[in-house]
Amino acid sequence: MVKTKTKIFTPEDISRIESEYSLLTDNLYRCDKAGDRELIDKAFRFANEAHRDMYRNSGEPYIIHPINVARIVNQEIGLGSKSVAAALLHDVVEDTGIPLEEITKQFGPKIASLIDGLTKISGTYNQETNSLQAENFRKMLMTLSDDFRVILIKIADRLHNMRTLDSMPEHKRMKIAGETTYLYAPLAHRLGLFAIKTELEDLSFKFRHPRIYDEIARKVKMDEKKNLALINRFSLPIIEELNNNNIIFDISGRFKSIYSIWKKMQTKNVPFEEVYDLLAVRIVFEPGPEMSERAQCWQIYSLITDIYTPKPDRLRDWISRPKPNGYEALHLTVMGPEGRWVEVQIRSQRMDDIAERGFAAHWKYKGDTSQTENELDKWLKHIREMLANPMSDPLTFLDEFKMSLFSSEIMVFTPKGLLVNLPKGASALDFAYEIHTDIGNHAIGAKVNYKLSPLSTTLQSGDQVEIITSNIARPEKEWLDYAHTPKAKNAIKDALRDQSTDRIQKGMEMLEKRLSELGILPNSDIIKKMLDNYELLNKDELYSRIGLGLINLDELRKILKKAPEGSLRKYWRLAIGGVTRIGSGTRETPSLPEMIDKNHPYLLRENVDNTGNSYVIASCCQPIPGDEVVGYLDHSNSIIVHKPKCPAAVKLMSSEGNRIIQVRWTIHKLASFLARISINGIDRMALVSEVTTIISKELNVNIRNINVSVYDGIFEGTIDLYVHHTRDLNNLIMQLSNIKGIASVKRIEEFIE
Repeated sequence: MVKTKTKIFTPEDISRIESEYSLLTDNLYRCDKAGDRELIDKAFRFANEAHRDMYRNSGEPYIIHPINVARIVNQEIGLGSKSVAAALLHDVVEDTGIPLEEITKQFGPKIASLIDGLTKISGTYNQETNSLQAENFRKMLMTLSDDFRVILIKIADRLHNMRTLDSMPEHKRMKIAGETTYLYAPLAHRLGLFAIKTELEDLSFKFRHPRIYDEIARKVKMDEKKNLALINRFSLPIIEELNNNNIIFDISGRFKSIYSIWKKMQTKNVPFEEVYDLLAVRIVFEPGPEMSERAQCWQIYSLITDIYTPKPDRLRDWISRPKPNGYEALHLTVMGPEGRWVEVQIRSQRMDDIAERGFAAHWKYKGDTSQTENELDKWLKHIREMLANPMSDPLTFLDEFKMSLFSSEIMVFTPKGLLVNLPKGASALDFAYEIHTDIGNHAIGAKVNYKLSPLSTTLQSGDQVEIITSNIARPEKEWLDYAHTPKAKNAIKDALRDQSTDRIQKGMEMLEKRLSELGILPNSDIIKKMLDNYELLNKDELYSRIGLGLINLDELRKILKKAPEGSLRKYWRLAIGGVTRIGSGTRETPSLPEMIDKNHPYLLRENVDNTGNSYVIASCCQPIPGDEVVGYLDHSNSIIVHKPKCPAAVKLMSSEGNRIIQVRWTIHKLASFLARISINGIDRMALVSEVTTIISKELNVNIRNINVSVYDGIFEGTIDLYVHHTRDLNNLIMQLSNIKGIASVKRIEEFIE
């Protein structure tokens, strides 16, 4: 992933390499079988020689990276000697020119297979339809059929790259950080690697929003001593009670991660000071012989709630039904000292090991957690089904895979009481396909909790669902609008594709038969006349409509007698002065006024007359001058300006990161940008008039739209207005906040990440 520079290793470099390798070998985990250490030493010697005199952009010897990846693989994920060896060798084929056959010869087919899965795709690809990032990701996932360790090594590789991302140019940092947020952090979460998932999120956030990250980190640091003292006060009576009951345990405090704090601020639309659930305490116990782990969790729960008052709606029982990634724990939130809510996590030692090491730890406890392993097996089966679909383009695959990372978040039941796991937001149609593809293909409705419901009904956890089928029912295109699971989407697409092929064939035969009756041989002129008459784009669409009976062939003779009307087209295109008109709509096609240098920011200059304007403000997030922004160079060479936290931008970073560029605002004094604020408070006479007067007259800001409602003496509303810069918006918010009766004024983001 990181470019290398070549020079001669210094004695200091060699000493550093030996020191880093010692940190790996002196703390090996689960590598005590005969031959393990020899295999690791051999892999290190081979990789060290292959990467000799190669350096990373950071200036350190390149071999330091594979060593650190191997440390993460072993000490943080818990994989064994073969995975450690593969981690040490993972960049050899890609970066040094040593063929995979040599790896097979030296280390055997298993390690060679792991490395092959970790090696990027080389060669050409269609830039209009494919994404090299998506192709690389799909190739890596193809190894799921053979060995899941490839994914875990890749996550370790990404984690170390994120830990050393400072040395990369900004546009590459944005690409890698966006890809990490979009794919790798959710993937780590899905595999139960909670600590790695949290670190990936924080590091990605740090590089995507450095100013916000530093501000939250500074505030967390300021409160650190106070919060530690609070956790100690909170923990003391719990420690005493656990000791009195002869429970062997370890207790530790932790703070919410910076990324999760920011996400809570975004979701709740509150400042840092109003995020109250920052503290958590974790209790990890050694289970005793007298009762089960589950019973002991509830015993500890009872002891804690005897001391502190619990918040009932915040109880999370993941011991009765573990998460799909295997996570087991009992979470409760109680009222602690100084009126602060504190979350308490209760786990056994086994549960904690699985929570920290995720998928790899399941094999250590194989036989004890068959239920959760089955959940992982189901997920792997879904991914393999997606990979087996050759019709899926890489970007569609990326979207479907992303969705699968959040699967099995609700539990619903069949009429006979069998449990089915589905993603949150799944419909009755998804349930039908989850049961069996044939049931989905012939579904016409559902009974949800014994009530007749459409297939589009969104299911809730605990629903009991029965699917009603008919032999004559067939999938419809509209089903894709409310199908959520990859299994359902792929099955519907396959069925529609088969139906389309049948309709096209049927339509072709019907047209040929009708032409034969008229004594006419089919040719391209006839097809063209029919396409023009029915305003269609291609002959497949024509045949399909004939096959569906939407085109009456009894009118064929009349159509063929018409004079050609080649100028009448459904879609026409006329370019005048740099503006392209498509149908009745228009859009600017700006040309780039200068070459793009990805190593330097592209300046977003003011241009009020729209001549030579070389960038477009993304409508999904509506950034304004002063906001952090990132540029996307689309396929027509227009620069689309997004906020880095915009979901559309994050997706682009993860799929087309090579088109992400640095952009910077210049001073904008004339051009205005649309922004929205929310406002609420206690209603009084002339309050709205006072608000609009300050905005339009005192601050000279144009209002586009105002929407205010009053209920029981409380008013709330939104105001859309035009500003030049975030400074103007912040000044306006401050001025409005000083009006008597106003409780809150906030800028509204167009999205929540």
